[in-house]
Amino acid sequence: MFEDADHFADIFRGGLPYYLLITLPILIICSSNPVLAASEFGVQRMAQFDVHGTPYGCRASTLNLEAKSLYTWQTSRHCVVTRFQDMTIDQFREIRAKAGGLVILLPEDFASLSLEEKQHIHMLEQAMMQQEISIPVYFSRYNPKMNEIIKDVTKTASANQKKSSQERESAISEILGSISANGYQIVVSGTSHTANKQSKIPIIQGELTPTKHAIKSGDGESKLPLIILTAHLDSFGLINGPLKNADLAVLLTLVELFSKLHASIPKYRLMFLVSESGSLLNFQGMKKWLDSNLDENVQIQQAEFVICLDSISKTLANDNLFMHVSKPPKEGTPMNGFYKTLKAVAQRYGNITVEGVHKKINLADTLLAWEHERFSMKRMPAFTVSNLKSHKDYLRNTIFEDEDEEEQLNKLETNVKVLAETLASYIYNLPLDNSAGSGEIFTGSMAITKDSIRPWLQVRSSQHNNDLKNAFEKYLKNVKVSYDKPDAREPDFMLYDERDGLLNIYNVKPAVFDLFLTFMIVAYLAVIYLAIFHFPKLYTFVCHLTVNKVKVN
Repeated sequence: MFEDADHFADIFRGGLPYYLLITLPILIICSSNPVLAASEFGVQRMAQFDVHGTPYGCRASTLNLEAKSLYTWQTSRHCVVTRFQDMTIDQFREIRAKAGGLVILLPEDFASLSLEEKQHIHMLEQAMMQQEISIPVYFSRYNPKMNEIIKDVTKTASANQKKSSQERESAISEILGSISANGYQIVVSGTSHTANKQSKIPIIQGELTPTKHAIKSGDGESKLPLIILTAHLDSFGLINGPLKNADLAVLLTLVELFSKLHASIPKYRLMFLVSESGSLLNFQGMKKWLDSNLDENVQIQQAEFVICLDSISKTLANDNLFMHVSKPPKEGTPMNGFYKTLKAVAQRYGNITVEGVHKKINLADTLLAWEHERFSMKRMPAFTVSNLKSHKDYLRNTIFEDEDEEEQLNKLETNVKVLAETLASYIYNLPLDNSAGSGEIFTGSMAITKDSIRPWLQVRSSQHNNDLKNAFEKYLKNVKVSYDKPDAREPDFMLYDERDGLLNIYNVKPAVFDLFLTFMIVAYLAVIYLAIFHFPKLYTFVCHLTVNKVKVN
């Protein structure tokens, strides 16, 4: 074949482009898929909801961007990956405005963090929940592999910062470092953010009324004075998912205790209410219940007072109890009598103090501060008992547990004792001093223990199972479940369908690597082209070198 060709270039003029035998293998090697490996993680999208037409939470779900650290991201084409405790509020606000997405790794053990770190996370959590976020935000439970990826992404940024603060390397070294670096591509699938127009808020109610033989002749059950106790069940916070609802556990423990005590010695009717909408949804469930029942039921209108439980047993909070009111109770009123009883009883348990907090209702505010304000607006005497002094406390709606179950139960046990003994002392008009008959009521078989509270911490939303309804039906009468649904035209609230997503992180080469690869291929093809069409000169040059070498020998 070589002998018949006038020039070396004639070899490549046939039907088969033989030069491909040289170029294709190199091109295949150089341009192989840069995606080397993928890691999968389960993630949850940040909660999304609307209240009175105002959007809150994450408003997007699609995510397919290049991963960057807190220090290297620049444009909306970047997704920031970081640990929760590493991000500041200012950084979050900048990411929210300019980045393309955010993936956050939750702490491995929140309880082991320092007090400063815990407070920082709570403040950041609260800041995130108070606004609308247009970019997709996802949370991942702690995973060592995910943590290593964040370290790898952050390590590159740290190395660059160190170089800038010291002697910088040459431009060639910088370019080679960029080419050889590895990158990550973030892809999330399986999520959506469709408005659930069929969403509903359950409200369950039940009454503790005396048996017929315990009612004196001539006295009807309806003539007994009424006290209402309420709690709300939080079904979501920063993310959707079951939370430990200590307030509900306190209420159900009181239901169980007074069902044993109240049947034989009737003094009051006790009504218990649980709404599955807390402060995030502006206590919408309780508003619905009042609108549906207050005008039709005179007894509810004439209730002596309403006790609302909110944020009981928050470990980081003050151990003292606060009684929040919209209007200070007057001397001689039932509310004032209960307040005095609460202060006296609390001192028996570790010198717990009770402080009254007065906050007027601001009708100009979109969101109410406490649940009792729903009743106060209907001119019903009501107050909230809480471990928190302010409704703006960052512990109120947190998803993070600062203590193990035993620590939480220890505090719950004390709080339940205080509330149960106070309510019993008020109902049966027991003396508050150290005279005879002023001791503990719930002792012996009715003693309040951690084991009696523990089962109620596992109760979940009635939309998931019937545990809550079954507990009400076991101890109470006239149990009724109603629902608050969003209006079709002007909904007061709107919830969104939430599904756990799948986060895929691909190990990829950076964009500069593709540019470098393109230059290398062009340069290689240029060399081959010049070698082919200037082969006679190259051949002559090589021959001269060979002849000169033979002559020398």
